[in-house]
Amino acid sequence: MLNINQLHSAYGQSEILHGINLDVAPGEIVAIMGRNGMGKTTLMKSLMGIVPATSGTIQVGETDITGLKTYERVSKGIAYVPQGRMIFGTMTVRENIETGLTVTKKREVPSDIYELFPVLLEMKGRRGGNLSGGQQQQLAIARALASEPKVLLLDEPTEGIQPSIIQEMGRTLKQIRDERGLSIVVSEQVLSFALAIADRVLVIENGEIVHEDTRANVDEAKVAGFLSV
Repeated sequence: MLNINQLHSAYGQSEILHGINLDVAPGEIVAIMGRNGMGKTTLMKSLMGIVPATSGTIQVGETDITGLKTYERVSKGIAYVPQGRMIFGTMTVRENIETGLTVTKKREVPSDIYELFPVLLEMKGRRGGNLSGGQQQQLAIARALASEPKVLLLDEPTEGIQPSIIQEMGRTLKQIRDERGLSIVVSEQVLSFALAIADRVLVIENGEIVHEDTRANVDEAKVAGFLSV
């Protein structure tokens, strides 16, 4: 569903990603782990076209999206929940989700999105800025799902969220995968969350994938070693 081949990305003259290779199968959840500054967010932004690739290719299904603008990538089936959530604070919950409908030509928020996140139905008339961190994260995921993606990218989704909400989020992501069959790529620093949801765990260090394992074979101590300062 997602194929990344020899992806190089840079900020100006400073290359951050040095030849990333990654295939994500339909219905697979992949966790990309690593310390701050190792390239996780740059990878996410490169997949969305926010940071341009200097070489390599990105495909969603059979479609090469490497040269497309960000909004064009959304129409090809990729959706992004950025670090810090980036919801529209002055818009209502319903209006926030509706911004994700633009590529689908739908006007009403599909009921199945509210079924995934009942709290958003209760608060659909409330301003996004008045929601808690966990509720805003749910809103950001709902907005991304409104575009009916094939691939969902989440950048540090557990940041600033209390543990009970993190567990609930993990269950919801697996439910989304099971019900919609989409692929999910999560960048994360919390190992317990990654192990709870992911089929495969990768570690990125200095812009390169340095470790990879299936969930069943993960050496937790080794991965934890990569994450420690």
